[in-house]
Amino acid sequence: MPLLAKNDPREIQKFYQLFYEANVRDGQYKRKPEEMTKIYQIALVLYDVVRAVVPFEKIDAWINKCARDVEMKNKQYVHYNILPLYATGVKPAIMELAEIKAAIKALHKVDNLPKPRVQSTPNEPDDRDISIHDLLDWLWLTFGFQKGNVANQREHLILLLANADIKNKQQEDDHHADIKNKQQEDDDAQLDNDTVEKLMGEILKNYESWCNYLRCKPINFICSVTYNAADRQQLQLLYIGLYLLIWGEASNIRFMPECICYIFHNMARELDRILHCYVRSVSGDIPQPAHQGEEAFLHEVVTPIYEVLRKEARRNQGGTVSHSKWRNYDDLNEYFWSDKCFKLGWPMDRKADFFVHSQPRNEQPSNFTPRWRKPKTYFVEVRTFWHLYRSFNRLWVFFILAFQAMVIVGWSTGGSLSTLFDEDVFKNVMSIFITYSLLNFLQAMLDIILSCRAWGSLKNTQIVRYLLKFAVAAVWVVVLPLGYSCSMQKPIGLFRFFSDWINNWQSQSFYNFTILIFMMPNILAAILFILPPLRRSMEHSNLRIIVLIMWWTQPKLYVGRSLHEDLLLPKYTLFWIFLLISKLAFSYYVEILPLIGPTKLIMGLKVGTYAWHEFFPNVKYNIGVVISIWSPIVLLYFMDAQIWYAIFSTIFGGIHGVFSHLGEIQTLGMLRSRFESVPAAFTERLVPLPNEDVRRNPLVRGFKLDTQS
Repeated sequence: MPLLAKNDPREIQKFYQLFYEANVRDGQYKRKPEEMTKIYQIALVLYDVVRAVVPFEKIDAWINKCARDVEMKNKQYVHYNILPLYATGVKPAIMELAEIKAAIKALHKVDNLPKPRVQSTPNEPDDRDISIHDLLDWLWLTFGFQKGNVANQREHLILLLANADIKNKQQEDDHHADIKNKQQEDDDAQLDNDTVEKLMGEILKNYESWCNYLRCKPINFICSVTYNAADRQQLQLLYIGLYLLIWGEASNIRFMPECICYIFHNMARELDRILHCYVRSVSGDIPQPAHQGEEAFLHEVVTPIYEVLRKEARRNQGGTVSHSKWRNYDDLNEYFWSDKCFKLGWPMDRKADFFVHSQPRNEQPSNFTPRWRKPKTYFVEVRTFWHLYRSFNRLWVFFILAFQAMVIVGWSTGGSLSTLFDEDVFKNVMSIFITYSLLNFLQAMLDIILSCRAWGSLKNTQIVRYLLKFAVAAVWVVVLPLGYSCSMQKPIGLFRFFSDWINNWQSQSFYNFTILIFMMPNILAAILFILPPLRRSMEHSNLRIIVLIMWWTQPKLYVGRSLHEDLLLPKYTLFWIFLLISKLAFSYYVEILPLIGPTKLIMGLKVGTYAWHEFFPNVKYNIGVVISIWSPIVLLYFMDAQIWYAIFSTIFGGIHGVFSHLGEIQTLGMLRSRFESVPAAFTERLVPLPNEDVRRNPLVRGFKLDTQS
């Protein structure tokens, strides 16, 4: 064959025709499936070369027909995970399941959907025929997803629908035992409406929670009204498929679930507008989505957000930069916890503060102009040991107040707990509320100091909350000591305290009223702690009065709500009650009470000339000795909770394991038998070394050995 010009259209088409006849038409029954897979891929590439070199109007009709045949048959050899959807001949057993057939049949209902407008390329006509086999193909052409993503999520959705349908039918069979003919099931295979609705509720659960948090109405509730009620199942499958396609192609943005909710909210709104206008429109004109075309979702939605992630990660500089200087996944995702995220618009405004970033040090282009950068949101890490107190504030407060009360009771005559009912002792114990006010003031101050770096992105209501809590804590630091000094003139006891409140509450002292007002937030928190369902409903409520109450209790965040242990768990509750009672009883009778007498004796000794007069020139008591003997006890008091937890977890875990027959030793008899092998185990592990080995040991070299021993 003579050498022809490389761009000769006839020779290129002739080469494609010969390749098709020799390998596809005549060789498809002679080669193995893996060989045919490669041949079809080569044929697709050759047709792309033909379209790139030859104008579309000059391509022979027979070549286009062969290309369509290759594209159709190539689906029979595409890779799949579980479901061979395009297999020919004898179908695998999984494809004969009624639930799989029902799911595929439900996805193939595309007759009443508008035909998507496909953007043309220079080598293709505007009205070329695009086959739409199911709902995911329609979403692919409408919003511009990737073909591989569509194939994966098609199989994913079919399996989800089939599994949900099987579970739903099993629940129905428990109540209604009905045996049907298998052939009739195959002919009338249809998805139950409850199956699709439950699956949509599970998949879009986080989206609906996000909409409720931001006080915006979920899109799927709007669409169910505006679209045809007879095709409600088709509509639900469209929204499920849209969410799965967004999730499947989101890549690293998948770690930002609320960002996915924002994207789905806007694309679902476009889907709702398209379907609504198609049903109501007479001319057939339907609006087009913001992003359309081949792989438009990847280039126009995912890539800009990923670029922000990438550039913020480069600001980290391998972990050498402070956490407050760059934004991670959580910081970027928290941007979508506020209704300010809707200012991004759709399509997203690339000039919004979310996309603004400071330039890394290793990138300094000439056209770079510094712009205002979105700061970190809600939380900025400040590395300090004060976080130990702030994070476990309630535990520290409980231990400090309990320690003060035990010291006061132990300091009284006799040190018995019955002295708590004495008027003077109970009056002194009431001073713990003053200590509590000081600890609250410290907590409010730490809240301001440790969160000041995040004030640039906090809501004004949150900043006002921090300042108000600091001001109120400062007021209580002054009011409670004044009220306590006034109550010193009227001693009270425990029984008299409660009896006077019941019989003559109007004559109570000013300190009692201040304590009641001061403890009102704690009383409300205790009630909500005892009733977790009430607290859960209040945290998810959008009523103004409830939002105001919860606003003072804790800052409103999207995550971390409703994470409360239920008190109706008796084992868990009794475990901690017994642990704390044991810890406090041990601390009082073993640690605190034995030191009261020596402390009184040491404090009673007068000091004439103090040895450290340079540091303590006017000391009259042995306060330094008292501090030295109490310091280890105080440290042990705050640390032994871990010891008691280890003891109780061992005891409770061992008892639970014995009764549940867990582990190798399942009975007490087996436990006793193990003690018989303990001496042999010790002998085996502690056998002395032979004399030769001992002589070679440099640690014992030079010593005279008794070889007869």
